[in-house]
Amino acid sequence: MKTIISAEKETINLAAEHIKGKLHEKSDTVLALCCGRSVRGLYARLLDMYSAGELSFSQARIFALTEFLDAPYNMSSRKQIYDDYFSKTDLKPENFIVPDVLNPEHYDALIESAGGIDLAVLGIGENGHIGYNEPATPFASLCHVQKLTDATRRQLEKLHESRQIPERAFTMGIKTITQARDIVLLAFGEDKSQAVHKMLYGRNDSAVPAAFLQIPLNVTLYLDEEASSQL
Repeated sequence: MKTIISAEKETINLAAEHIKGKLHEKSDTVLALCCGRSVRGLYARLLDMYSAGELSFSQARIFALTEFLDAPYNMSSRKQIYDDYFSKTDLKPENFIVPDVLNPEHYDALIESAGGIDLAVLGIGENGHIGYNEPATPFASLCHVQKLTDATRRQLEKLHESRQIPERAFTMGIKTITQARDIVLLAFGEDKSQAVHKMLYGRNDSAVPAAFLQIPLNVTLYLDEEASSQL
């Protein structure tokens, strides 16, 4: 696991260069992308790089990492990832893929048929969740529907300025995520510092789902100084 610590803007630039390099290396890269505060700046930077002619998504495929159940459209992965950012690039609309939340097992089959995930982009929850794999999720988990903890729903209330946070969400499982050939995780702010510490130094068991990222070989953490303050 590689850790890069810098100011937030520089950290975002470095993470964007990481993704740019992957797209240059493999134009039909398969990306798994999450939603959330930590990645908004990254997606905006990728959009700027596309507008400047630095990269292309014309052959890429994007799988949404998570999706709420029973939520308004403005909270959906399609809105937060595709409409807000990647619809403004040359990504083919049919290559932005969202899960059928009523048939989560089918998503693993779709990922496998695409050749697997080349690069997964993650955030981390304050309780150490990745995707919406909450504490106690086993390592062997595949795509599934997860009941959200109260802690996660409180965190999401701040993000969405809403108290109508769904109780359940679809998520790629921990095994699905860790099978990605390359993984980047972004974390900013002191409120993520304890989770970052546990991710790096905790036991890789289900108490801290993010600690399972100690297992894959190609994981890069992009942190600002506040998120890394407990390291």
